[in-house]
Amino acid sequence: MSFALVIFYDRADVSVPEAELAALHGLLGSVPGVTEAVVFTPSTARDLYVADGAPPPLGVQLHFATLEELETACEAGGALAGMAAVLPSLAGIRADAQAFWRRTWSVPEPRPADRMCSYVVHYIGPAQDLNAWLKHYVAGHPPIFQRFPGIRGIEILTRVDWISGLPFDKADHMQRNRVTFDSPEALTAALTSPVRHELRADFHNFPPFEGGNYHYPMWTDRVALA
Repeated sequence: MSFALVIFYDRADVSVPEAELAALHGLLGSVPGVTEAVVFTPSTARDLYVADGAPPPLGVQLHFATLEELETACEAGGALAGMAAVLPSLAGIRADAQAFWRRTWSVPEPRPADRMCSYVVHYIGPAQDLNAWLKHYVAGHPPIFQRFPGIRGIEILTRVDWISGLPFDKADHMQRNRVTFDSPEALTAALTSPVRHELRADFHNFPPFEGGNYHYPMWTDRVALA
């Protein structure tokens, strides 16, 4: 388990150039205290139940062992404040950031790679009873995720209070989660498998919540750390 900082840009008809992505990888890989970092870019997949439109043009996720290290990385004028300088193609596009506690689960056949495909899901909230919501989701959904064919990773992010000096809006999602696969084709195979029906049945048992949820297929590239 670890703390995660998640930054996503709003959906926009923009493609980030490879040169900017390379510069972003260099910046993220040198952030003090970071233990793992990934960059999300748009992918495609088919889901039996939802179609939430085009994914955001870019997202990043950084992991830290402690909340103090995460907050240090988020200080005004720190390394992450330089993201705008290396991403001129996203100038003027809103982005938000949020800190989370990151829970992970084992999968039958883990196969980590430098490039994977993730299904990134955002639950905005609020829930009528957040404790009941989290208890149900954390206990009920991961055992179903584990039965997805070809699944390589499972994580659930739950919010924490944190201090930021970053030039991004602070999000307040009640939860984000992610399942990871080898490719968009493998993700589609999972999302059109019988297991997807089990997840949908569990969705109808969720404790009451507002804000909806959003599902995005995203290429997920691992950052080389300095």
